[in-house]
Amino acid sequence: IEYLKENDIDVDSSIELLGDIDMYNDTLKDFLTESKDRLPKMEQYKNEEDTNNYSILAHAMKSDSKYLGFKTLAELSLNHELKGKEDDIKYLEDNYEELITEANKIIDIVNKYLGGK
Repeated sequence: IEYLKENDIDVDSSIELLGDIDMYNDTLKDFLTESKDRLPKMEQYKNEEDTNNYSILAHAMKSDSKYLGFKTLAELSLNHELKGKEDDIKYLEDNYEELITEANKIIDIVNKYLGGK
């Protein structure tokens, strides 16, 4: 858990929401599984300028990130969700790399953390 905290993940709030560390770890595993599908679809929707479906996936990522204590990813996802709802494709294109870089950073941290489990 210290490793997660060192990487600016708000574990304590998440465990409070989810009940215990086992539920938290299970939810982390679900996040990894969903991300494998979600991230490529987000890129596809961005490229197709399908802002409606893009916003839906950004919303899901925001919600998961908030529950799991990924503060920066939650904030970035919220921005993408809102800009997608505004059909601001330029914002999505200009800021997509920042979102994906943060998502991949979190995925790497979680994989390393769960690897020790």
